[in-house]
Amino acid sequence: MANLIRRDPVSEMLSWNRAMERMLDQFYGDNELGFSDQINLRVPLDVIENDDEYLIKADVAGLDPEKVEITYTNNTLTIKGEVSDEREEVEEKGHYHLRERRYGSFTRSITMPGSVDTEHIEAETKNGVLELRLPKKEEVKPKRIEVKVKSGGKVIEGKSK
Repeated sequence: MANLIRRDPVSEMLSWNRAMERMLDQFYGDNELGFSDQINLRVPLDVIENDDEYLIKADVAGLDPEKVEITYTNNTLTIKGEVSDEREEVEEKGHYHLRERRYGSFTRSITMPGSVDTEHIEAETKNGVLELRLPKKEEVKPKRIEVKVKSGGKVIEGKSK
């Protein structure tokens, strides 16, 4: 015998609506309209490893280098910063027709895969990209081991038919 399930389309639509509101609140923040003026930024990173160092590149276009804080503690690199809001400056001189650029604060932490020589970490920005060079400690750098051939050993030769 088959069971008959009564459907309530209004209840299902309200459930879907609440799920969408939760998703938007997580992304944009929460205020009376469901949107926040300030959005937490996500700074994209590249982490590159070579024999001598780790190279980290982060997109920080429009960010004042003096407002960036970089720390390295317990094998974790943390980059913090803030992109300021220009709304008050713009509203004194005019008004927005379109506003898509984001502003706000960000924090990005990554655990490094190996030991770093913290005394020689370097950071610089160029064309909106922050480059961090984290040199590896000597004990974690790969070492080439030479294979020696002993002299006086017998050589085995083979012949093919």
